[in-house]
Amino acid sequence: MSDRLRVNKTYKLYVGGKFPRSESGRSYPVSSPDATVLANAAMASRKDARDAVAAARKAQRPWAGQTAYLRGQILYRAAEMLEGRAGQFAEEVAEATGAEPHEALGTVEAAIDRLVHYAGWTDKYASVLGGANPVAGPYFNHTKPEPLGVVAVVAPQDDPFLGLVEALAPAIATGNTVVVLASESKPLPALSFGEVLATSDLPGGVVNLLSGKVAEVAPHLASHADVNGLDLGGVGDAALAAELEAAAAGTLKVVRRPGRAGASLDLLRQWTEYKTVWHPAGMAAAAGGAY
Repeated sequence: MSDRLRVNKTYKLYVGGKFPRSESGRSYPVSSPDATVLANAAMASRKDARDAVAAARKAQRPWAGQTAYLRGQILYRAAEMLEGRAGQFAEEVAEATGAEPHEALGTVEAAIDRLVHYAGWTDKYASVLGGANPVAGPYFNHTKPEPLGVVAVVAPQDDPFLGLVEALAPAIATGNTVVVLASESKPLPALSFGEVLATSDLPGGVVNLLSGKVAEVAPHLASHADVNGLDLGGVGDAALAAELEAAAAGTLKVVRRPGRAGASLDLLRQWTEYKTVWHPAGMAAAAGGAY
């Protein structure tokens, strides 16, 4: 048996399509449930959170401007890349959570299925959530769903991979960009997922992954004026969740509260806003313009 000292990997952040170290230079050890040190993860700072939001904002309009079909193809490509590395991710999930190998593999396969599911929604949700509205008078009235903008997500703490995928997939499927704060104690599967996204044709900045202390980083995301939505589904501390929601109210963010479950269409609707257009119909249209 070799007696050499194992050199633990230090996982970096994933911001703007690149893998930077934390601006603070800090990292922290990540251990398995049996206290075995698995690796080190970058500890994101306020500056890292601001950089991630800036990258997400820069990428949001071009991403929303892509065709729905192309967004679906890119999500499907991410599922393909994850399928090819399912064994690696199952091992990482098992190490992080203490799950049995077959349970961990089932979690990874469920994450792949979620990506495929939302890939299929990209060119359909607009027809379901929008459409023509009945009005009295010679007018055509149409409602069109549009992306909210930049969504910050606090990923589930005890469901470090499937929970993260379930949170970010509907947001990006509808044309939003996201900044995700991974599970504080189990961030490694999420950080490895950045490698999948980087090789799946997803434009840099559409998904940005941070690791570190939730109580330290999340308040900066909640109060950031350039964040339009905040997913608190992964915040287990009720007092912290209330503090973050109060901070989000200062900039009128849409907030998804902890424990709020929903079907896929509910999650697509969560990060969508609506534009309603009125236009004259019939003879009125010949004489006038849009309202």
